[in-house]
Amino acid sequence: MSDLPKKEQLFQLIRSNPFISQQQMADQLGLSRSAVAGHVASLIRERRLLGRAYVLPAARAVLCIGAANLDRKLRTLGALRMGTSNPASAEEAYGGVARNIAENLARLGSSCALLTALGDDAAGQALRAHAEGAGIDMTGSLKLPGCATGTYTAVLDGAGEMVVALADMALYDYLTPAFLAGRQPQRSAASLVVADLNLPEASVALLLGDAQRGGMQRDAARLVIVAVSQPKMARLPRDLRGLRLLILNRGELEARAGRPLPTEAHVREACRTLQAEGAQDIVVTCGAAGVYHTVPGDLRWLPAQEVPNVVDVTGAGDAFAAAVCWSLAEGDGDLTAACTRGLHAAALTVQSPHTVSPALTPDLFSAALSPVQD
Repeated sequence: MSDLPKKEQLFQLIRSNPFISQQQMADQLGLSRSAVAGHVASLIRERRLLGRAYVLPAARAVLCIGAANLDRKLRTLGALRMGTSNPASAEEAYGGVARNIAENLARLGSSCALLTALGDDAAGQALRAHAEGAGIDMTGSLKLPGCATGTYTAVLDGAGEMVVALADMALYDYLTPAFLAGRQPQRSAASLVVADLNLPEASVALLLGDAQRGGMQRDAARLVIVAVSQPKMARLPRDLRGLRLLILNRGELEARAGRPLPTEAHVREACRTLQAEGAQDIVVTCGAAGVYHTVPGDLRWLPAQEVPNVVDVTGAGDAFAAAVCWSLAEGDGDLTAACTRGLHAAALTVQSPHTVSPALTPDLFSAALSPVQD
């Protein structure tokens, strides 16, 4: 590309990443910001670009931000015995909370995009190709030379329940506030932003700040945060103003509260504290039992659907979160209906050997979608 005139090099950069900022183009091409602005203006006059945003999306996508890993599942063939070797079967799949949510959304028929960091290795290339093949827009994701793509290794017992998991997620420290600021046009174009807590705390704070500032704008993207583990609850800022919804499990809520929450009254109190800190709503998942979710002034319990044959619980929580986000993106603000859809998606997922169940289809919830109220 270096043999092309600077204006053509700039045009190729925009074609490869329509959401690239002028400062990023200036840095990559060795130009001043004013020179880049001049080339952009020239391309607009030539009608090779439609305007400063470069791209006019046909539909507002749900934008997922966070992890995309290579998942390894090791499942014991009998009762798990600690401290010794266990016969097991092994398999690899594509995972990561944000990636899983994006694929679930794509299967449900939503327009969706993913911002993540991938290594410049075979795993990263395969993850990108699989995501794009599933209908996920990967425009704007990072490719990091010399870095290995993130991995997540789960050990499951003979019943398919997770015993322990090991995660190599250092790659996502590159999803910095500066990186997210450079993707501001893409974030602003989204209908909903869904971030997982693999992001650095400062990046989560930036998303919250932008959501708070955009809260008075009718078409501003709403923000959903999905927890990923108890240790990473430390990445959730204390100021949660701007947050439409926080999805986390009971252990993660206890980590945030700093104490056990043995009763519903304790869970209710912890959720009220989160709302006092700025979160509009909270969903607390309780595994195979069901979920709590906030309603005005109270907490509501929804039992999980009975599943006759659990094959693998991996990905059930992400399917739940995706169905809830699907409801919000479709304009249905009824959190009870959203969580009911989420429990249905989770039940389908645990009956499948796949992290993202092929039973999730665009017509799964559409018939039951409540009318959108103005």
